[in-house]
Amino acid sequence: MPNTGKRDGNQREDIKLKVKTSEKKEKNEVELIIEVAPEEFEAAVNKAFIKNKNRIAVPGFRKGKAPRRIIEKMYGVEIFHSDALDAILPDVLTFAMKNTDLEIVGYPKISDIDIKDNNGGADITMIAAVHPEVTLGKYKGLTAPKPEVDIPAHEIDAEIASMRVRNARIEKADRPAAHGDIAVINFEGFVDNIAFEGGKGENYELELGSGTFIPGFEEKVEGMEIGEERDIDLVFPENYKEELAGKPVVFKVKLNEVKEKSLPDLDDEFAKDVSEFDTLQEYKDDIKNRLQKTRQQDVDETFENILMEKVVDSMEAEVPEAMIEEQMESSMNNFTRQISTYGMEPEKYMQMMGISPEDFKERMRLTSERQVKVALALEKIAELEGIEIKDSEIEDEYKEASERYGMEIDKLKESVDVEDITRDLKLRAAAKIVIDSATVDNTELDAAEVKAKAKKETGEKKAKKPAGKPKKTTAEKAAAEEEK
Repeated sequence: MPNTGKRDGNQREDIKLKVKTSEKKEKNEVELIIEVAPEEFEAAVNKAFIKNKNRIAVPGFRKGKAPRRIIEKMYGVEIFHSDALDAILPDVLTFAMKNTDLEIVGYPKISDIDIKDNNGGADITMIAAVHPEVTLGKYKGLTAPKPEVDIPAHEIDAEIASMRVRNARIEKADRPAAHGDIAVINFEGFVDNIAFEGGKGENYELELGSGTFIPGFEEKVEGMEIGEERDIDLVFPENYKEELAGKPVVFKVKLNEVKEKSLPDLDDEFAKDVSEFDTLQEYKDDIKNRLQKTRQQDVDETFENILMEKVVDSMEAEVPEAMIEEQMESSMNNFTRQISTYGMEPEKYMQMMGISPEDFKERMRLTSERQVKVALALEKIAELEGIEIKDSEIEDEYKEASERYGMEIDKLKESVDVEDITRDLKLRAAAKIVIDSATVDNTELDAAEVKAKAKKETGEKKAKKPAGKPKKTTAEKAAAEEEK
């Protein structure tokens, strides 16, 4: 999305700057030189002096009392330049984005700063990425597979079985421990006859078959009698934490108690207890409808993704790295917020998933690049199709987001610019043109299945998931953040 260079409340409108030169570079980049007027730079230097004078020691003066000219004579005129530039650069960057005819994307990068002698101001050179030219291939009349959705009975049965387990009663059992039981155990692990940290527990409730402990442990607890003590000889997996990986271990285990799950009867009473329905059949029908709806949404989304993949693959555009980096930053921030709701840091998540930070970053970069290309394609379609958004559509979008998230419209409007809402609606309208003009061709699905099977047999990696459809709307994102 082109950066509008919109000022916030802290940025001045009267700043004395001028675009001195603007030179087009290759790969959608332009070099700008912004001239800072002498009086503007002098004001910034004086602010830096006021900010720092109390920290500068000058012989013969108490701290904070030495005149600026004395400090500059003693330490050099450059002493306040760094802080002066820090203060003025945000205004310079915003000015550059607002006062050119270019559609600048991301923030420009400073490449050179030339401070003139004798209080002559400064020239600040920056490299800015600009919105690329986009040439589209075919985007109407495309084809993609879209299989019929059918929910088999065994999936409904599995859903009900899971609900029965969640609503099972836990009762004591006077018998040996068996698969599926909850075994209440004392345990302590030893490596080379030495107890290791974190390898001990008392009255620990372990569901046998849950895979909570290392492979082999739970299977060897099965069959133990209440009160029985047993030594369990195992080997830590090679992918376990480094100090224990691959080492033999002996767990001394005592079974204190056995608890079993008593499943409720599968009848109308069960349906009443776990749902809003009076009969088991009504409950089953509801499960089928929910699964059908979810599966249909997945099929529809995949259909749209494949279509957008085709649009992007036939598109010609040199995407500036700044656009990809900006999208990566946004995606990473969203990911960090989402993962933090589970009390987890991104690094811990990567470790659990067995993904290195480098691989994670590369995956995110590929996804971000594809998202940027999808947005560029949809923007071009909106331009070619002359899509215009009515005021009533914008108001409806605000109203819908307000109702969905329980947020006042006025507050939502303060958080989300009309320009962002308009862009979101244009992208959705453009995507609808692609989807509505497309036809279903399930022979492509057959070809995809054959290709996937061949890849599996030859050990190739699974193909990347197609590019996503347009992201969650700006209004939805803002409202979701407010809800959090």
